[in-house]
Amino acid sequence: MTTGNWLCLILFPFIITILAYPMGIYMAKVFSGDRTFLSPVIAPVERFLYRIFTVEPNEEMSWKTYTLCLVLLNVIGIVALFCLQLIQGWLPFNPQKFGAVRWDTALNAAVSFGTNTNWQTYSGERTMSYLTQMMGMTVQNFISAAIGIVAVIAVIRGFVRKSAAAIGNFWVDLTRCILYVLLPLVVILSFILVSQGAVQTLSPSIEARTLEGRAIKQIGTNGGGFFNTNSAHPFENPTPLTDFLEVLGLLLIAAALPFTLGAMLKNRRQGFAVFAAMMILYLTGLGIFAWTEMRGNPLLEKAGIASGMNMEGKETRFGVVNSALFAQSTTVTSCGAVNSMHDSMLPLSGIVLLFNMAIGEVIFGGVGTGLIGMLSYAILTLFLAGLMIGRTPEFMGKKLELLEMVMAVVIIVTPAILQLILSSIAVSTQAGVASLGNTGPHGLSEIIYAFASASGNNGSAFAGLNANTVFYNLTTSLAMLIGRFSTILPALAIAGNLAEKKIVPESVATFPTASLLFTFMLIAVVIVVGALTFFPVLTLGPLLEHLLLAIGKTF
Repeated sequence: MTTGNWLCLILFPFIITILAYPMGIYMAKVFSGDRTFLSPVIAPVERFLYRIFTVEPNEEMSWKTYTLCLVLLNVIGIVALFCLQLIQGWLPFNPQKFGAVRWDTALNAAVSFGTNTNWQTYSGERTMSYLTQMMGMTVQNFISAAIGIVAVIAVIRGFVRKSAAAIGNFWVDLTRCILYVLLPLVVILSFILVSQGAVQTLSPSIEARTLEGRAIKQIGTNGGGFFNTNSAHPFENPTPLTDFLEVLGLLLIAAALPFTLGAMLKNRRQGFAVFAAMMILYLTGLGIFAWTEMRGNPLLEKAGIASGMNMEGKETRFGVVNSALFAQSTTVTSCGAVNSMHDSMLPLSGIVLLFNMAIGEVIFGGVGTGLIGMLSYAILTLFLAGLMIGRTPEFMGKKLELLEMVMAVVIIVTPAILQLILSSIAVSTQAGVASLGNTGPHGLSEIIYAFASASGNNGSAFAGLNANTVFYNLTTSLAMLIGRFSTILPALAIAGNLAEKKIVPESVATFPTASLLFTFMLIAVVIVVGALTFFPVLTLGPLLEHLLLAIGKTF
């Protein structure tokens, strides 16, 4: 491992923290309606859009109206994207003359991009026209990312407000998110990627020579790429510098949102406590992953061959360390972009990636939904702490009662139950096992990974599984829809209920949530819940494969 690799691993958490803190403060100002340094440029555009769409920015919504607007926009986007794929053969910007996308693939892609999953069962460069990529996929990359962000902003308002009937205006939040947060970051990262050689074109593939539009897949934790090889392709990710910046991009907003929480609460220590829990879990997984991949393949060592680091499935221009950093970051942020083949990772590395997604994508997580998931774990943590002392738990000045507890459990448990049920159906049916590229525990890992990725709205894949079948297109579509809405809808119900409550003054019996003790209790609950839920299936999959690999058995 070179000095540069060490510096990359050591400096990265400091760089992301330094960038995330001011970004979090900035987003708090944006969603509070305060003036920012971009306001002179963007505010006129914002007001113009409100006039066109007859939105009254000062008119707020109840949580039910807010939820209805969110769901309607999502449904309309999914239906429109589905129809666009079916008629792309008759539309312009289709130099390869691609015809209609097969119905089940089109449905899966529409649900995938509409839920911020970007799970792709197809090769983008061989299936989708340029118009479909631009008008369909890219637009949904912005909208689905914005929906996740505004959902958590609504939850934060629930904690901030007292005796209030409203949690904000969905259309105002959505507009501000796209104009003030996503677009500026995408423009900056796009120019940097272009300067390093990333390209995209409206001409046939053989003449690739113009502009890159891939930044939003990182910034919005979307992950879907134009090329089947995603960020391993030199047109999308040409240099180690772009690789490092893409990892920064996919983590930036997700890592900044805990600081937004602290700023809007006017309790920045609370934001740091949640951020610290996420960062510790992230670095623990990264350390295990990097250590495993740097040890090399035990089969080669057993055969007397000095294998060094495990380079299978990795780009030589990135190597093991950058591939480990990317893989860990993309699975903790429900991004799904990849710069290496996860199917080629060693079994212990696979456990880390599966755990990141299976627990609900809360270690930073998707933009917005990750913080929602972590706040749900925080509510569960305080409930357990309240049981120990026989007191109704409080969090950020609000009493946590039955509704908050039930909704938090729904957010945590539903995706987990869903992925286990769908995985059991897949391994029990011919339609499920017929697509496997490997047998034995590795094949089981491929199936588990597919449904963990779908229900966690991640989108990455082990890739040994051929998921472009009617069975997997339909089951993963179901997983993506339930995984997305079982997180956002209960969270908005929590927001509405909390906003109506009064602020409870702190007392000697109040558990300090802006503390190191709370941070470590939160980490412990995340690990224990994940272990209790997924230990049996992880034992039969990657852990068993690791043990068999040590004695020379492969699959």
